[in-house]
Amino acid sequence: MPLLAEGIWTTLWLVGISLLCGLVLAVPFGVILASAAQGITLKIAKALVSAFSYVFRGTPMLVQLYIIYYGVGLQLGAVEGIRESVLWPILRQSWPWALLAFTLNTAAYTSEIVRGAIETTPKGEVEAAWAMGMSKGLIFRRIIMPSAIERALPAYGNEVIFMLHGSALASVVTLLDITGVARTLYAKYYEPFTPFIVAAVIYLLITLLITLLFRWLENRYTRHLIKH
Repeated sequence: MPLLAEGIWTTLWLVGISLLCGLVLAVPFGVILASAAQGITLKIAKALVSAFSYVFRGTPMLVQLYIIYYGVGLQLGAVEGIRESVLWPILRQSWPWALLAFTLNTAAYTSEIVRGAIETTPKGEVEAAWAMGMSKGLIFRRIIMPSAIERALPAYGNEVIFMLHGSALASVVTLLDITGVARTLYAKYYEPFTPFIVAAVIYLLITLLITLLFRWLENRYTRHLIKH
């Protein structure tokens, strides 16, 4: 039980921080993708974000984790002087690289969710805002983004669940998340069914909580659309 509790905590904070950092990146990335590319700076930014999104959505998360952990993390340790730096006690561990891989992966998918939500804003809402004399910035803050959040919630809820399930890959870089604990118990007791069934039940319960949370959020943000 202590091992399982540790695994649940590792999974929750790893997924939670990855989603938070990924969302911070995804919102401006999604805005850039949804914008009409005018000017060389915006065109370059849109091309770079599009390439980032394509690469991380077009390759498996496991491959990304291997490249970042082995290709970047372990190779960084070979750089002269890095082992003597104050950052080495953190960089030598596996969790920063798993966190980086998960963050970049979810940022790529979430940026596309944001882009789609912005691009599907009803034109009538924007035209009405223009007619009221709102500026571009005010229209974006009060009309486009609130409307986009409503449409993005169901898709983002799925992305949160996918990230929870994808976090099981952290066990391949020695992190003791839920799956890592199940593998450890299997190796120790040679009993495959119990630890992995327990892990599956834990994932199901967390998924249920996420589903209920996003249903509550959807109901809260779409109450004005419900006809009584």
